[in-house]
Order: sequence, then structure tokens, then C-alpha cells
Amino acid sequence: MDRSPPTAHIAQEALEWYALQRQGGLDASQQAHFMDWLVTSPDHLREYLAVGRFAAELAEAMLELPVDTSSMEVCAAPASGNVVALPVRPVRTHTEPPRSRSRIGRFAIAAVVVLAFGAALRIGWPQSTRYVAAHGTPTRIELPDGTVAHLNAESALRIRFSVWQRRIELERGQASFVVAEDRRPLSVYAAGLVVRDIGTTFDVSLQREQARIAVTEGRVHIAGDDEAGGVLADLRAGQTARVAYRDHAVSVRDEDPNTMTAWWTRRIVFRDEALRDVADQFNRLNTQRLDVDGAAGALRLTGNLRADDLDSIRAFLDQQPSLVTRHSPDGIHVSARSQAPGATAVR
Repeated sequence: MDRSPPTAHIAQEALEWYALQRQGGLDASQQAHFMDWLVTSPDHLREYLAVGRFAAELAEAMLELPVDTSSMEVCAAPASGNVVALPVRPVRTHTEPPRSRSRIGRFAIAAVVVLAFGAALRIGWPQSTRYVAAHGTPTRIELPDGTVAHLNAESALRIRFSVWQRRIELERGQASFVVAEDRRPLSVYAAGLVVRDIGTTFDVSLQREQARIAVTEGRVHIAGDDEAGGVLADLRAGQTARVAYRDHAVSVRDEDPNTMTAWWTRRIVFRDEALRDVADQFNRLNTQRLDVDGAAGALRLTGNLRADDLDSIRAFLDQQPSLVTRHSPDGIHVSARSQAPGATAVR
């Protein structure tokens, strides 16, 4: 019985696995995933072997390609600046017999294979892109693997995706990730930490003195990016970790998953947060600024406010007996009242 040709998806996966092997081998986890993929269907094995055969035949054909010196042109240039002299292959001086039509046909086929192989691998070849969200403009981004990144205002991240990993670097600010299923692991690097996804939706926020990692769905591992200290925290849905930059001290607490991503809709939800961190969230999204002095900035507050509702923010701050607020055309200035009682929680 004739078998139907394998789908393009299987062929692409076979090419990616072959390229990964050629890059220097697989670690234990990747090897296990590869074996699982290989035995899932006979088509997987057939396609992987076919890729290997094509690569071997292509290498052999390329070695037999003639050197046509009549069409070669060498440009001489000083070896300075950004000009790099290329090595020139030695010219064959002996006379070769004319190539047969069949051999010319093989060269043509080899060229087609090169183009097809390169086009397929381009999908999984290393991709590096930087994304920036400007002041006042949170941005939703779909990454090449289908992962959705919500990038808060005044934030930036860089991705590097290859055939064996998905690496994201949060350079500043805040981002949430709705991670697409993929056999490649996904890790987010930020402020000396690495957050490893285990099938999840999570948020990473770089604050003044600490990083905050919140999991709304699934699970993540948090570790130092040098991997010397092992796992710092194992978070599940509904948990938030705060990791100090100075010593990687970790505190974990439960939190309503809905509040973790409230900023997607321009709400500022905070529970026992320093006012200076709340002010940073507000200032990302508004032209009028919330300026707090040192003592007032350390005050811990709880609230749920719309980031673009200036009146509600003013009313919230005016209700705090430990604060003195002063309004001006450029924003709200907040200072601590001397010998004031504790702050009032407002929701």
C-alpha cells in the first residue's frame, strides 16, 4: 500500500532535530524529547533518515563541484578597518574531462536541496529581536513561537530563539508571558535571575530593590542566572515571589491571579507595596507625575486604582493620614507627615 507523503510539519521537525544534532548534540532532557518524537510515528523516523541522506549526498556533491576560475573576480584591498581578506581556493591546473549531463543534473538537484534545506531551517535558526514599549503605551506582542508577551510602558525585552531554546531577556520594566507550547524550553533572564517556564502564564516586574515574579497559570522555577545556587523558588498558579537584588532573599505569598495581570487593562493593583513602587507604575502611564520623597516612598499601601484616573489617585492619597499631598500642574507631590499613624488600606 502506498503511504501518503509526510506533512510539512513533520518534515520541518525532522530538519530542526537534525540541525540541533549538528550544532553539538543534545543534553539528557533534549535527548529524551527527541526519542519520544522519533518513536511517535514511522513517518518521523523516515523523515529524519531522509534528511540525513540528503545532507550526506549534498556534501558529496558539493565536493565534486568544479572550480570555474574564468568567472572568479578577486578584489584587492588593504587588510585594514573592517575589510577582511578571504582565502582563495587553489586553482586546479590539470585538465578534467567534460562533465556528463547526469552529473550536471546532480549538481542542479544538489542546489535545489540546498535552497530547500536552508529555507526550512530558517524557521528554527537563531532569531534575535528587541522590543520596546514607550512611555504611556503598553504593548501586546506575538513572538515567533506563538508566545504572547504583554510589555508594560517604559519596558524593553530582547528575544533569542534557536532550534534548541527560547531565551528572553527583560532589560527593564515589566512583562507578562502567555507561553505557547513548544518542545524548546523557555527562560526569562532579568536582573541576575532566570525564570524557567513549565507550561504557564507569568509576570516579571523589575522594581527598585527587587524583582517580582507572579504566576497566573502553570508553574515556574526561579534561579540565579549563574545556576550556582540552584532553585530559589518553585512557584505555582496564584503565587508571587519577591527576590531581592542584593542577596537574592526570597519571599513567597499567595495572590489573586486576576490582580497579577490587572495592568493589562491599565489598573494598578497593589497589596502591601511601597509607595515608591506604586508611583513608578503610575508614572509609566501618565504625563503628570507622582513624586514622593524618601520617607513617603517607603510607606506600604494597599489599593486598586485606574492608572489613568487622576482624581481617584488624588483622593486615595489624601485619605492617608501619614501623608501630605500637594497638587500642581505637573503632578502630585507627596511627603511624609511627621509622627503620623499607619497608613489606611483603601480598595
